Amino acid sequence: MSSDRPQRQSLSPDRVIDAALELADRDGLEGLSMRTLAQGFGVVPMALYKHVANKDELIDGMVDRVWAEVEAPPSDLGWREAMRRRSTSLRSALLRHRWAVGLMEARMRPGPANLFQHNAMMGALRRSGFSFRTTVHVTSALDAYVYGFALQEKTLPFATPEESGEAAAQKLAATPPEFAQHFPYLLEVVTELGVAGYDYDEEFETGLDLILDGIERLRPGWVTAEPVSAGTIPADTAAE
Repeated sequence: MSSDRPQRQSLSPDRVIDAALELADRDGLEGLSMRTLAQGFGVVPMALYKHVANKDELIDGMVDRVWAEVEAPPSDLGWREAMRRRSTSLRSALLRHRWAVGLMEARMRPGPANLFQHNAMMGALRRSGFSFRTTVHVTSALDAYVYGFALQEKTLPFATPEESGEAAAQKLAATPPEFAQHFPYLLEVVTELGVAGYDYDEEFETGLDLILDGIERLRPGWVTAEPVSAGTIPADTAAE
């Protein structure tokens, strides 16, 4: 006998988190509920609570899965390239899981991937000669940039340079001619974007370079560019 009901599937914490990730990626976090998740498995919501204590624990697991997709700073690279690759990888993970923007640092019970990622980033910077306090500053600045850029990508009404050019052309067409004399620089932006478009990748890389250039100035010995051996922390900065 055929039935329109979903087939019951064996459950596990991993399967529940996998299904929740898929649902959130498709419908956003606002579309994720224990009831909807249970319907996909063909079970009652109470069946899920044998595998996750509550929705908070479920989201903790989902966020940790996103962290697991981020490339940790490679130990065989210099700090700058390591931070570049980690930042680029974090942005890519947030593009795949847009619902996670704003949650990556907000969970009070971080999972193993979360802890590993943060420890790896701190370690890469400390081994490169940055003091403890400067390492905290650098981590904060890079994360703020990546999360802020990801939020902008999530909210702006275009995804490609071509789409941004179309949006700019529409704004330009709707702008009264008399505004040009009052807002010439804004008009220039809209006009230029109507031709060249706004490339998220290019803008992200440019902004990241600006931040990395500034961070370089905080590293001991940046003027002479003397290398610091891996695993060595200058004595005058180790206690900071």
